[in-house]
Amino acid sequence: MALALGTRASPGVPSHVIHGPHNSSAPRAVGQNALPRRVFSAATAAMVLGTARRLQRPRARPMLRADPSTSSLCQVARGLEPVREPQVPVWLFRQAGRHLPEYNEYKAQRGKNFLQLLQDPKDVAEVTMQPLRRYGVDAAILFSDILVVAEALGIDVEMPGGKGILVPRPLESPRDLARLEASTASADFVEQRLAHVLEAVRLILQTMSQEGMGDIPLIGFSAAPWTLFFYMVGGSSKKRTDAGELWLKEHPEASQELMSLLSEVIIEYLSAQVRNGCHVLQVFEAMGEHISPANLENFAVPAMARIAKALKERHPEVPLMVFPRGACYALPTLQNAGFDVVTADCETDLADAALSLKAEARGRVANLQGNFDPKWLRPGSSVEDVEREVEVMLSKVPTGRLIANLGEGLNGQESPELVQAFVNAVHAWKR
Repeated sequence: MALALGTRASPGVPSHVIHGPHNSSAPRAVGQNALPRRVFSAATAAMVLGTARRLQRPRARPMLRADPSTSSLCQVARGLEPVREPQVPVWLFRQAGRHLPEYNEYKAQRGKNFLQLLQDPKDVAEVTMQPLRRYGVDAAILFSDILVVAEALGIDVEMPGGKGILVPRPLESPRDLARLEASTASADFVEQRLAHVLEAVRLILQTMSQEGMGDIPLIGFSAAPWTLFFYMVGGSSKKRTDAGELWLKEHPEASQELMSLLSEVIIEYLSAQVRNGCHVLQVFEAMGEHISPANLENFAVPAMARIAKALKERHPEVPLMVFPRGACYALPTLQNAGFDVVTADCETDLADAALSLKAEARGRVANLQGNFDPKWLRPGSSVEDVEREVEVMLSKVPTGRLIANLGEGLNGQESPELVQAFVNAVHAWKR
């Protein structure tokens, strides 16, 4: 088993464009001062962004136009041997966003915050494209937020700097369910309330085709019902984190009602993403650590199974992926609920997870996704550290059974050089 390194040119923007010139013989460790900050005027920023768009290119693509459904990622997600390179596909949770210099420059140029960017399909398309241009990852993922479904239902969402996501007026009691603006979920409801997201999906696909990346799959996503429930009744990821569990205990019938409504809206939302062109669907159960195993089994898993069943009936050709962060003991259960790919977090051993999936499967064994620790992508780490840890990760699961990703999302502190090293090391993997 080896990483065949040095066999391909690194895709992306030449480092001197963003970071200034460097000595190629210097040590490859990345420290606090490795990424100097620069101040750009609006005109200079526009010029840099234009240059970056021309220079940023992923690895060479085949001349023939390939169907994204035959991509390595889609094949592995379906449980098939990949017919196209790479052997191990890779993308990253939160691959677009604040760790990228071009994202921060673009956001400053536009004069918008994160939530404001999400309202404009042109902004969403541009930000979605940035990691594809820089890193040559094997999938695009819609640049969006996990709480857009809650917003569509009439829940106010804020994101003040440094405080995470906030819901300033959470649901305090079952009486507050009357505040929600959809008594019944429908395709029309989603098409109206989330029209800007669906327009962004179409624009992303158009842009990918125009930039020669039409063979790359686009991943659509939604938060899972419990994650939405957690924020809607608790209001924050940092305070009142027991509010969701208290609701489940004190208001079981109202909790089931809310989980059912959220499940139906998610089904319609993800189905609409497929109708508008998404090739793969990802469900994020981001708050798995804040629900007990018993409540996960009684409330969350039935909702997830309902979503998987409905989407498989409507779109059997579209792979379904799920990430129960903080609750990866449930990977075999979610496999049997109908998900094609289950994601391991940083606390889960991939080899153990693979054995559990095989031992407990009641049908096809799901493939795995994950679970590189993003700590290796932050200052203080080095390219050599990344390459070593990638080899450790990939050696635990047979080729064709893993989509390489992270065990948690990028938090904005990562070095683009080290993220690029991660992608390159996965692509160079040979058994």
